[in-house]
Amino acid sequence: MKYVTVSAKIDRELHRKLKRYGIPISMVIKRALEEEVQRKEEEELRKTLGEMQRILKKIPQDELIQAIRSSREER
Repeated sequence: MKYVTVSAKIDRELHRKLKRYGIPISMVIKRALEEEVQRKEEEELRKTLGEMQRILKKIPQDELIQAIRSSREER
């Protein structure tokens, strides 16, 4: 796995408190970035599902049932 370095400026007081409490800065930054990416991916997925739902609502229910049945029969 390849890594890149990112940096952030924080005020001295916050840095002092992080050191005082032994908070691992790198780990906190990684976790926060991972959580933000996950939140964005979930948001994107919800948007895509909403679009799919609007499309599927336009298809008559009988056609959906027939498509599902024929798909099952092909297996």
